[in-house]
Amino acid sequence: MKIFIRIMMALAFVMAIFNATKIDFEAPLEGDSSVAVIGILASLSAFLLLLILLLSKKIASKINGN
Repeated sequence: MKIFIRIMMALAFVMAIFNATKIDFEAPLEGDSSVAVIGILASLSAFLLLLILLLSKKIASKINGN
């Protein structure tokens, strides 16, 4: 499960980088750039949620181990 979570975290990070290349910095909230900004926010949110899941699994294993 830990490997799967880390793979998903890597994919979310790669998606954020890919979407960052699609932003037109002169007009970041117009056209395709707005889709890229939304994609960056979504992938960073997914990364954060997966990080929280990974940390909660570590805490649960320490609590159940003692």
